[in-house]
Amino acid sequence: MPEPVPTDPLLTEPAGTDPVLTDTDGTVTVIRINRPQVHNALNAEVLAGLRTAVETAAADPAARVVVLTGTGEKAFSAGADLKEVAGLSPDRAHEAMRHGQRMMRAIERAEIPVIAAVNGVALGGGFELVLASTFPILSRNASLGLPESGLGLIPGYGGTQRLPRAIGTAAAAHLMLTGSRLDADRAHRLGLTPVPPVAPEDLLKTALTVARQIAQQGPYAVRSILRALETARDATLDAGLAAETGLASLALVGAESAEGIGAFLERRPTHFENPGGER
Repeated sequence: MPEPVPTDPLLTEPAGTDPVLTDTDGTVTVIRINRPQVHNALNAEVLAGLRTAVETAAADPAARVVVLTGTGEKAFSAGADLKEVAGLSPDRAHEAMRHGQRMMRAIERAEIPVIAAVNGVALGGGFELVLASTFPILSRNASLGLPESGLGLIPGYGGTQRLPRAIGTAAAAHLMLTGSRLDADRAHRLGLTPVPPVAPEDLLKTALTVARQIAQQGPYAVRSILRALETARDATLDAGLAAETGLASLALVGAESAEGIGAFLERRPTHFENPGGER
């Protein structure tokens, strides 16, 4: 009788009613937005929970990659919870926008990669969350957009800044001014995702495969690459090259590279330790 094929524990949605669910298996943490009854809309509690979950994973020496997704089959996140933000005073509205931006920035600056596994619609703040991730992987039924102009609003969680950097000013302006949506194939053609769209039932499995591939790399090297990419977002080329030189030279003389180079020369698998004091 054939032995049963082991199932990946991270593929099963954990039970719970908390708005943000976290599940960890070794080096990979899956974070789920858990408000399927409202298409995983982002309220203040979700924003705070996401930031805490990502920062907790990044502070864990054993954790090396986060996969971020939504519960249910229809939505990654349909955006900000309009019932919560409607009717705010100017001061409260400003603070609400800053709260959302701080959460997005925390994800963008996380010390470990955050892969967005987009399992359905990602609109408004949901799309801005995708843009703040290290990179997304899209289900074929994913749909992305910033439809705020149709409501008399504009994106407020970084969409006006990150989308032009990702796909160019003209394409970003068209999407925001018309409220149009991107399907998964066009998002891939525009370079928003490095991975061709996958079948909905294969999305999380694909994201976990990529996450575990990253988790096998040198963890200090991965963190250093993320720091260099963060510098590259806003720095001049010369400033970015200076930052890269510092990070690359530290990597070259570190214990992690000694293991990596030694394993290559000895033709054996690498065994990278958790970064510990090198973080």
